[in-house]
Amino acid sequence: MTSEYEQEIAANLERAEQSIQAAKDLAVKGYHDFAASRAYYAAFYGATAVLLNGGLDFSKHSGIIASIHQRFVKTGKLSKEQGKDLNWLFEIRNVGDYGGTAHVSQPQAERAIQAAESFLRAIKSLLNR
Repeated sequence: MTSEYEQEIAANLERAEQSIQAAKDLAVKGYHDFAASRAYYAAFYGATAVLLNGGLDFSKHSGIIASIHQRFVKTGKLSKEQGKDLNWLFEIRNVGDYGGTAHVSQPQAERAIQAAESFLRAIKSLLNR
């Protein structure tokens, strides 16, 4: 299946993989806020890729998340758990990026990385990659 967005899809998947690796590297060094943020972005880039594959391009994170729920979670192409993980990753990213005195814990950072990896595997499966 070819898409007019093929190069963008590939670029987003590459960014997703790099974000997972960056999240792991940051977590090992104790930068849990930033690890959680990178984990979210891995899922975000994966979500962007699968939406682009359907010819959909969004400028806001909320639009991407809503569209993933509408087109993939509600239709059963992604599990409800994966939909909840995407929402949680967005929330934990907000703590990591904008939390002020609130911080992401080590267990939360590790969970974020696992959730992002699982989400990305599902997205790649949908894209047959």
